[in-house]
Amino acid sequence: MTAKKQQQPQELTVEQKLQHLYELQQIDTAIDKIRTLRGELPLEVQDLEDEIAGLETRVQNLKTDIAEADKGIVQKKQEISNSEQLIKKYSEQLDNVRNNREFDALNKEVEFQKLEIELQQKRIREHTRVKSEKEEALAEATRQYEEKKNDLNAKKDELDDIIKETQKEEEELLEKSKETAESIEERLLIAYEKIRKNARNGLAVVTVDRDSCGGCFNNIPPQRQLDIRSRKKIIVCEYCGRILIDKYICDYDGSMQKADLAAALEASSKKGRRAKKTEEVKEETA
Repeated sequence: MTAKKQQQPQELTVEQKLQHLYELQQIDTAIDKIRTLRGELPLEVQDLEDEIAGLETRVQNLKTDIAEADKGIVQKKQEISNSEQLIKKYSEQLDNVRNNREFDALNKEVEFQKLEIELQQKRIREHTRVKSEKEEALAEATRQYEEKKNDLNAKKDELDDIIKETQKEEEELLEKSKETAESIEERLLIAYEKIRKNARNGLAVVTVDRDSCGGCFNNIPPQRQLDIRSRKKIIVCEYCGRILIDKYICDYDGSMQKADLAAALEASSKKGRRAKKTEEVKEETA
């Protein structure tokens, strides 16, 4: 690996260029995962802070509404008391009336004040109902506020932990990415960064797996797969534009290829045993 990096980018073979591109992709993908993990939490924290701010405003407004309802009840009770005082006054005056006109006028005043009392009692019931509804809403808003506050504190703690855990790793990966990028010629690096920028998942270099592009999953023709495995030229997917490589390009010690071969042989052996057993069963039942 060190020997490869000491070479100038233009001196590298196509295979080496592809290896470096793939190594850079793996490093950048690891960085993307860290940023994705951390990137979602600040948004969640911000959303919770916005919700809490909204709940704080709602709680304050509800408290104001309840205070207004209480004020209204006190005011209406005072008006009832005033009406009762007037009724008492007019009733006393009825005992000293001199003619029917005065009697009728005082009676009308008494009736009016009684109606006023009924009206204010109705207003008190309305204020009481509103107050009860607002108190229920306040209790629910307060409960939600406490829940969101607890969630916010938990998210902040989680974010702080992730930052502490991943900051050093991210810095090391960024340095490694920079070093690997220096081994890639400028033209290829610009193309790589452009593809990464346009790709939704940030993948610019992908392997061919199960005869398909590892980025868009469209089928890759057999001849094109042979060209990819030959590692003689840089080939891009005709559907998504990603750079295509075979999955063993960085299998420097051949361990991955040996493991896959062993797994394929084992699967083939099991398939053969099943076929043989099926044949034996057919012969027995014949």
